[in-house]
Parts: sequence; structure tokens; C-alpha cells
Amino acid sequence: MRAVLRFLTKLRVALVMSTLWAHAATAHEVVPTVADLTVEEGRVTLSMRITIEAFLVGIDLDGLQDTNEAEESDAYDDLRGQLPREIEAQIDPLIETWNALPLISADGQAVALSRGAFGIEGAQTVGVPRIWTLDLMGDMPDGAQTVTVNWPDGGGALVLRQQGVEDPFTGYLEEGGSSAEIPLAGGGAAGGWETFFDYIPVGFDHILPQGLDHILFVLGLFLLSMQIAPLLWQVTAFTLAHTVTLALGALGWVTIPASIVEPLIAASIVYVAVENIFVRRLHAWRPAVVFGFGLLHGLGFASVLAEFGLPDAQFIPALVGFNIGVELGQLAVIAMAAIVLVSAARLARYADLPGEELVVTDYPVMFRAVSLAGSLVIAAIGAFWVVERVFF
Repeated sequence: MRAVLRFLTKLRVALVMSTLWAHAATAHEVVPTVADLTVEEGRVTLSMRITIEAFLVGIDLDGLQDTNEAEESDAYDDLRGQLPREIEAQIDPLIETWNALPLISADGQAVALSRGAFGIEGAQTVGVPRIWTLDLMGDMPDGAQTVTVNWPDGGGALVLRQQGVEDPFTGYLEEGGSSAEIPLAGGGAAGGWETFFDYIPVGFDHILPQGLDHILFVLGLFLLSMQIAPLLWQVTAFTLAHTVTLALGALGWVTIPASIVEPLIAASIVYVAVENIFVRRLHAWRPAVVFGFGLLHGLGFASVLAEFGLPDAQFIPALVGFNIGVELGQLAVIAMAAIVLVSAARLARYADLPGEELVVTDYPVMFRAVSLAGSLVIAAIGAFWVVERVFF
């Protein structure tokens, strides 16, 4: 009876945690800024897709996944309720701080930028960040040959893409990084190996820590059985499937709206979790079902690459690097889950309970209890996401 009570207590804690995680999933996700760099007739233009409110209130976006975790979250939410004309009136002081950095320099000389076009992109949705378009423009020094973009500390990630030249530069800056000197005439594109290694951390980052839905799906696969073979079958099916649709989606050959893909990804999480509750071993249909769900997750990965824009000259190295990063992220999730489970098992192997003798833990029974509790949590979060993504 005492063992049952302990299990129910742990289950109650797990369900409370699921509520907190589900709430966090509705909060304001941090997304990278995407900037297109163009130089024409002596004028430089930096066209940005940016969550401007986070910069206006001074949120440190470096390493942040959700603006609700920042001290300035209330001020950020207040700004999100303001009209575009009210936001526009606050931009010039921000541009002055960028010019002091400077944000752009040409042949080592600072380029003073001023505000151009500004507006909100797409429909405004409660619970997700508003994406703004902001053009910054400035005059280049006479005879300039290169340009450098310096991203400020606290600015989070920046995807930088050169436009209008052959072999354009494409870079990923974060935590106050600076780009290489970008040739104005083009030819600054990274080589194959450099691109390959640059995109591995991008793929990894999409799983850990940003891909909570993918993390929960992989954990659902892990919680089916404590044997290695069922996990390998499932992970192999999932990997093959999402690799196919990631490539097709990145090439633009398959396009399905996020309004369809995202609810189905949430539904896949619910399915594997619920099946774990009622099934104790790998059945023949499970890898096939996982393969089908992997196709959906691959389309989700492809949507991330669409935001970044794969370099045309190094499309394959970037795609492969991103996919390997995703795989490393998934393996890291499984490894951490296994380490936690093994560590817990060793700690519980000899439990000195008041009024009881030392007890040797039955590992299959313990795994089954963890599987049930974990699957219930995962199913609850997935079900919440299904409702949220369909109706809200």
C-alpha cells in the first residue's frame, strides 16, 4: 500500500508539472531576427524581421527561450498591446544605440543608419510574438569594398543574408557576434565544410532547448520499453521519415500550412504517450505509425529552415548539417533520459524506508511506473497543444 501511495504522490507532482509546462508552451517564444543586407548605388539597406518589443524594453535575448522568463516580461506584454504607430514612435532611440555600436561598418568605418519602412507582418495572434519588418538605411563611404554587421549583446540570434549578388554571404550571429567582412561584389558565401559545421548547432538548437514538442515525442518513444531494440526501431523510422520531408520541404517540393502540421505534430505526441499507457512492448504497427508521424515532424523542421533560408550555393551541406544537428539533439534527449532513469534506479535500489527493511527495486516494475507517469504527463501536454493549435 505504501508503494502505491508513493507512486500516486509522484504522479500528482508529475501532473502539476505538466500543467506548468503546458502554460509555458503558450507563452511568447523567442525567435531569431532575420536580416537581408543589400547595397545598391552607395546605399546600404538592412531589412529586418524582428520582435521589436523585446529590444525596446531591453530584454536580454541571449540564451532566452521565452520572454515570460525575463524580468521585463510585463513591460514587453504592455508593448504588445500597443498600436503600430505607438511602437513606431519609440524606435529612433533604439536605432541610436545600434549606431553607437555600430550595427554596420564599411571598411572599418561606422555607417549611420536611419529608419525606413516599418510595419507589422501578418495577422496579430495572442500568445505568440509579433513579427515586425524594419528597414534601416545608410550611406556607404566612397570606394567601400566590404561591410561588417555587428550584432549587439543581448540581441539573441541573427540570421544575416546578403542579397543582390552572386555567391552571397549567409551567416548566423548570436550573443554579440560580428560577421566576417562581407565583399560588396559577392563571393562571400561560405564553403561546403564551413556551411556544414555552421548548420549543425542550428539543428541541435531546434531540439535542445527550443523544440519542446519534438523532445516530448522522442521521450514518448523512449518510454515504451526499457529494451534497446524497440527504441532503435522507432528512432530509425522517425529519423528516416523526417529526413525525407525535411529535404522535400526545404526544396519547396512539399508545402503544407503550419495550421495543419502543428496540430498533427501535437496529436502525434498524444498518440505515442497514450499507446505507452496501454501497450508494454513494440508491436509491428508502431514503427510504421512513428514513420508517418516523422513525416510531419520533418515538415516542422523544414519550416525552421524556411525562416533561415538555406544558401543556394551550399544547399546540400547546410541541409545535411542541420539534419545531423537534429539527430544529435534527439540522441542527447534520449541519453539524458536514460541517465536520469539509471541514476534514479541506483538511488532507489536500496531504499531505507521507515519501519521497513531494505528493499531491492524491481527495475521492470520501476520503469513501468515511470513510463505510466511520464506518458500521462506527455499526453496531457500534447492534448492541450492540440486544442490550442486547432482553436486558438
